[in-house]
Amino acid sequence: MRRRKPGSMPDPRTQSAGFEQARQSRKTALVEDYVELIADLLHDGQEARQVDIAQRLGVSQPTVAKMLCRLEADGLVTRRPYRGIFLTEAGEKMAADSQARHHIVETFLRALGISEKNASIDAEGMEHYVGEETLAAFERAIRAGVAEFMGTRAAPDSRK
Repeated sequence: MRRRKPGSMPDPRTQSAGFEQARQSRKTALVEDYVELIADLLHDGQEARQVDIAQRLGVSQPTVAKMLCRLEADGLVTRRPYRGIFLTEAGEKMAADSQARHHIVETFLRALGISEKNASIDAEGMEHYVGEETLAAFERAIRAGVAEFMGTRAAPDSRK
């Protein structure tokens, strides 16, 4: 692959691939956030209720209700009257994949010396946009000791 000069435009195929990846990530980011939060609530021993989801995402309950209808139609959640929200097998897989990406990105940021709070906040957005190749590079850097190289505290294992 030919290297481009700083400030020059990338070739059209590379540029359009980047825009396409960003568009696809924007489409799935919100769904992944909901599914990941529902999984977190359930794994924390809590019920996943509409009111809790709204509070944690900082949105209104009608907004959550609308998204839950979409998630149910997409086969990611089931709802039972008076029992809360549950993930389907597909929802569990999506949540696990999203959580794994989040953990790798957050661990990498922490290894660079980013504060725990900021690494968590930044990873929440970045996890949806980072490609597989980049995630693999983050993991290699973590395993190779990027935290020690950067002079930060030791980074935890990238896989939980």
